[in-house]
Amino acid sequence: MHLFSAMFLLVMLAEMPSEQALYPSPEEGWQIYSSAQDADGKCICTVVAPAQNMCNRDPRSRQLRQLMEKVQNISQSMEVLDLRTYRDLQYVRNTESLMKVVDGKLKVASDNPRSLNPKGFQELKDKVNQLLPLLPVLEQYKADAKMILRLREEVRNLSLVLMAIQEEMGAYDYEELRQRVLLLETRLHSCMQKLGCGKLTGVSNPITVRASGSRFGSWMTDTMIPSSDNRVWSMDGYFKGRRVLEYRTMNDFMKGQNFVQHLLPHPWAGTGHVVYNGSLYYNKYQSNIIIKYHFRSRSVLVQRSLGGAGYNNTFPYSWGGSSDIDLMADENGLWAVYTTIPNAGNIVISRLEPQSLEVLQTWDTGFPKRSAGESFMICGTLYVTNSHLAGAKIYFAYYTNTSSYEYTDIPFHNQYSHISMMDYNPRERVLYTWNNGHQVLYNVTLFQVIKTSGD
Repeated sequence: MHLFSAMFLLVMLAEMPSEQALYPSPEEGWQIYSSAQDADGKCICTVVAPAQNMCNRDPRSRQLRQLMEKVQNISQSMEVLDLRTYRDLQYVRNTESLMKVVDGKLKVASDNPRSLNPKGFQELKDKVNQLLPLLPVLEQYKADAKMILRLREEVRNLSLVLMAIQEEMGAYDYEELRQRVLLLETRLHSCMQKLGCGKLTGVSNPITVRASGSRFGSWMTDTMIPSSDNRVWSMDGYFKGRRVLEYRTMNDFMKGQNFVQHLLPHPWAGTGHVVYNGSLYYNKYQSNIIIKYHFRSRSVLVQRSLGGAGYNNTFPYSWGGSSDIDLMADENGLWAVYTTIPNAGNIVISRLEPQSLEVLQTWDTGFPKRSAGESFMICGTLYVTNSHLAGAKIYFAYYTNTSSYEYTDIPFHNQYSHISMMDYNPRERVLYTWNNGHQVLYNVTLFQVIKTSGD
């Protein structure tokens, strides 16, 4: 089978903003979980790329790391010897004058023994006693001399091993190869990010980030791609709220520190808010008006009515909470999920223009909104859960690119048994949820077929 005519099937794993890594550990390296042939005889592979470079598995790399550790240990030992020698040398210098006095008295006593009276003998004895602490210092010198010989032998052995490794593989060639592998892996991960759109096939176990606030609420980071904004926003409650907390980083949010407060000019309804490109989009209380609030300027940039959309618990999700209008973002932009009376309470999807909030295109899914626990968009597909309670699963998907739907069976663990907000962040490829006063993340697995240029 020709390599360049192959079709590769990649399982795309989302990256976490937290401490847990989704790629295999450095020891595992690149993983090819399965391979097969399709009906046309093309190769299909399931691949997961590691976060670390595969050279870590090379035994010569491990040997080099061990040598580096030995060199570090020798350097530390040499530092200890240097400090100890300096200290002991100072002590010897301080006792030098005392040794000269003792030496003079001993010469006088040797030349004229009768001159050593009881008083002189006691003085000499006291001087000698003052020199006794010098003995352990001299013993330490002897021990240090042995250590220096041992370190010299270790350095000689290290030199021999390094010469052998260099002769075997060529140090410069190996370093060049390692850099090339790092570059290739960086390009691959960049490619995976760009080609990350695909079909949802799995949801990870929940990751509880924090327990704060009331039973209902929402929290989020900026969903704009690309973005280097690391701020986190939290909005507690679903009824007439105006207070938005802005944390500097995810770590600050976890610790409940380093935050500022925004007081919105108009209260919100529901929990279907989203931050997109530095602005908060939310549903104005007791209306079908969408407001765009800019965090930096602390001002409303635009507000617009979502024509015909139900509000004030006319067509909420199954948990209620004025969740009539749910705003969200994915790889394709900004969306509104809602219902209208002409649509008989079925879920409607509209793609919005982020600057003007104008409706660009609308789809009628035919799915009753009151039967949905929550919903979120990934790559232009709306995924709907069948409940907000324990035992919930993702069981309906509507594809806006083909205006078609299918029923799915994607389970996920509803750990705290009452989800009042579930949104996808395309920049981080995770699901943000507010679950009974807990802020929880889920990683997602996307299925993507990538065709090579030879197809």
